[in-house]
Amino acid sequence: MAVLTEPIHVERVAKSRLSGIDFNNLGFGAHISDHMLMVDYKDGQWQEPKIVPYGNLELSPAMLALHYGQSVFEGMKAFKNDQGTITIFRPERHHKRLLKSLDRMCMPAISEELFLQSLSALIEVDAGWVPTTEGASLYLRPFVFASEAKLGVKVAEEYKFIILTSPVGPYFSKPVRVKVEEEFVRAAEGGTGFAKCAGNYGGAFYPTMLAQKQGFDQVLWTDAKDHKYIDESGAMNVMFVLNGKLVTPKLSTSLLDGVTRDSILTLASAMGIEKEERRVSIAEIEEAFKNKTITEAFGVGTAAVVSQIATIHIHGTDYNLPAVDSNSFQLRVKKKLNDIRKGIEPDTHHWNYLVK
Repeated sequence: MAVLTEPIHVERVAKSRLSGIDFNNLGFGAHISDHMLMVDYKDGQWQEPKIVPYGNLELSPAMLALHYGQSVFEGMKAFKNDQGTITIFRPERHHKRLLKSLDRMCMPAISEELFLQSLSALIEVDAGWVPTTEGASLYLRPFVFASEAKLGVKVAEEYKFIILTSPVGPYFSKPVRVKVEEEFVRAAEGGTGFAKCAGNYGGAFYPTMLAQKQGFDQVLWTDAKDHKYIDESGAMNVMFVLNGKLVTPKLSTSLLDGVTRDSILTLASAMGIEKEERRVSIAEIEEAFKNKTITEAFGVGTAAVVSQIATIHIHGTDYNLPAVDSNSFQLRVKKKLNDIRKGIEPDTHHWNYLVK
């Protein structure tokens, strides 16, 4: 479907659940908004989208996504700025990443027009679900999965594209403790690490669970070949301030190309900090702790935004980061991102997509 010639059909809920939501205690992902958008793919093309009340789906237990893992998703956020306007942060960039994920998983592309109009229409219907409380936002979850019912290893011919929205608070409510993972692997070069496909996350649960039992919040993944170089954390890309420079692992086919990561790297130069995208070894980080040349470490992602790392566990030793203050880069860049999203600071990069 190249052009949406008609308004998206809307079937509204009989009674909204909005009045039962405590916007001061949202958590993350606990509440789904009243409506969802759905589009079917069949006969070689995407059909007309529709917005319906959020609810369960009737699907075959033989559908291919359940057996062979053809499922990808995106995560982004909508905000209500200080002028009362609802905006989506960098949806075009998210769309480009979705296309890469779909292509890697042999799934049909979704046009930018269908993607953006679907997001806008759904947010318009559930505009009351966009939080205005400090630190909160409307999380957007577009996802695509193979819905064709057939037992047999094959690329599906039928898919569903669905968008859910959820009012959320911060993903991490406190500084996190991470463990450098040197046994298990999230992704290898040439694999699906750069794609936002469901299997990447399911496969990471077990080592993350083990780390959490040891008192850590997340693992810090290392390269699959030698376990010498840092890739990313479980729910976010990772950044360090080393010798006064912002350093982050260089992108590869095993790393997710984070939109927040890209945004922070874009802002860094104007904020007076030199940046480097390169391989970062465990040995370098350990040495930096010993020499006191590492001053900050933090995770970045759509859900996490900017999350302070308090402790990094390496080779059996806990290394603690210095306390952050108002001069810390992570707090300054987090505020800058928030101010751009809220319309407090000019959006010179044209990142905010207006929901009309």
